[in-house]
Amino acid sequence: MADIFEFTDDLGPCKTIHIYEPSVGLKAILVVDNVAAGPAIGGLRMAADVSAAECARLARSMTLKNAAAGLPHGGGKSVLFGDPRMPLAQKELLIRAMACALKNTQEYIFGPDMGTNEQCMSWIHDEINRAVGLPRTLGGIPLDEIGATGRGLAFATEEAINFCDFQLKGARMVIQGFGAVGIHAAKTLTEKGAILVAVADSKGAIHNPRGLDLEQLISLKQSGQSVIEHLAECPQAKQISNEELITVESEIWIPAARPDVIREDNVNQLNTRLVAQGANIAVTEAAEKVLHQRGIISLPDFIANAGGVICGALEYQGVSESAALQSIEEKLRSNTVQVLEIAQSKQIPPRQAALELATARVKAAMSSRRWSVF
Repeated sequence: MADIFEFTDDLGPCKTIHIYEPSVGLKAILVVDNVAAGPAIGGLRMAADVSAAECARLARSMTLKNAAAGLPHGGGKSVLFGDPRMPLAQKELLIRAMACALKNTQEYIFGPDMGTNEQCMSWIHDEINRAVGLPRTLGGIPLDEIGATGRGLAFATEEAINFCDFQLKGARMVIQGFGAVGIHAAKTLTEKGAILVAVADSKGAIHNPRGLDLEQLISLKQSGQSVIEHLAECPQAKQISNEELITVESEIWIPAARPDVIREDNVNQLNTRLVAQGANIAVTEAAEKVLHQRGIISLPDFIANAGGVICGALEYQGVSESAALQSIEEKLRSNTVQVLEIAQSKQIPPRQAALELATARVKAAMSSRRWSVF
């Protein structure tokens, strides 16, 4: 068994909680990484194959994301073992039970993530009154509905293109993970001239070098169907494997699903010029170094996809939806430019530049605290 302190460093994590309640089949983990700047905000991820290591990595990403965004919050993450497509009543029972198990962990604020949504946050809110991403009926700003993360990702992508040798108009775009983040990023970028040429969801991937019909793809997803159903309406498109998706020629490649999609073993197959990470920890550290060596800009996850947590933090403060959206655009554009300017001037990978920026802010917050874990 691994030493529980094996993955600690001078930033954290300050607390790891394992939750097990066999009477309802509840198995979950919470990692509170760092709370020097304030209570941790981080999403609740639900999947059958989550792990403690993934939770810890995601919690650190949230620490860096919140620090880079200048929010008065630390980072944390929670994972719930189970199929998010299970019967709704069973899912509600598990999430309510998890909320109750963590009712006294005041330093963690729940948010939505993969496998959870605003309805799930309403159950947590009802139990412990400590969640963001709530439905409008509870005074929340529904993150997926307004596309907080996806739109923010698009703003970051726009700024990053100024550091590339191509224009947004006519740029070919690939999206791996056509959920809320991928959909809103695609809408925003295609409205400004980008062309969606390949897309994937959990059921499969499709490619058309002449461009896919975004509105039809969105309609299919909203009706509960897969993007591969688009093939029936578009004979020019063809189904490809998820492995082939990486090889599709493009200018913009957006991973917006699971962690570690781009790794050392497949990074050299990537045929693009800009990677904008819509998912957390979508690209491994080793793969990002390879991308830098190849001259491909990779926007770090905690810079590019911070729109959701910015919106959630502002919701928690009672800020209006319009003010939250304005703040997302300002912060995402400003941080992207700042990180890429540092990377360019120092000739270092964007992740290294972003880490320097965010870590300095976390350590500054820690220096003002007697204890950085309370």
